[in-house]
Amino acid sequence: MIRILFIGLMVLAAQVSAESNCPETLNFNKRQLAGEKQINLCTAYLGQVVLIVNSASKCGFTPQYEGLEKLYREYQEQGLVVLGFPSNDFGAQEPGSEKQIQSFCRNTYSIEFPMFEKTRVRKDNADPLYEVLARKAGEYPAWNFHKYLLNREGELVGSFPSRIKPQSQELVNAIKDLL
Repeated sequence: MIRILFIGLMVLAAQVSAESNCPETLNFNKRQLAGEKQINLCTAYLGQVVLIVNSASKCGFTPQYEGLEKLYREYQEQGLVVLGFPSNDFGAQEPGSEKQIQSFCRNTYSIEFPMFEKTRVRKDNADPLYEVLARKAGEYPAWNFHKYLLNREGELVGSFPSRIKPQSQELVNAIKDLL
């Protein structure tokens, strides 16, 4: 009985230790797009280079999905993950349901990188994840397809506005430097 109690306490201590070692930028549970499953960002992505993007299906920047997927496929094996967070905050350019968003992303751009629940990203009502990212970057997204880059330790190392395309040398070099 004491042995079982001891093992239980050790497991609990390891869990608490892991949570306390999680950087603030990844210390969130997020629901997969059009699903029920919650993903702990720290457990799933700590140790990888993470590019977090707020997206929209009806935006002039929507073709960036293609470049984001290309980045993901090209550098995934080296440790890059792209995380998409659809948002209807700018110009009501993501009005669809999560199932519609998922279908659009898969059918139009063959998106395989992880996509998460529709998320508020604007300063006046941002999701806690975006509150943390904006505080650390010194800026909230000004429009769709703003990109935040985290190193393998989960530290914010870059913030790229919508006009910076996924294939731009600036972003690609920043990613390569972290891989």
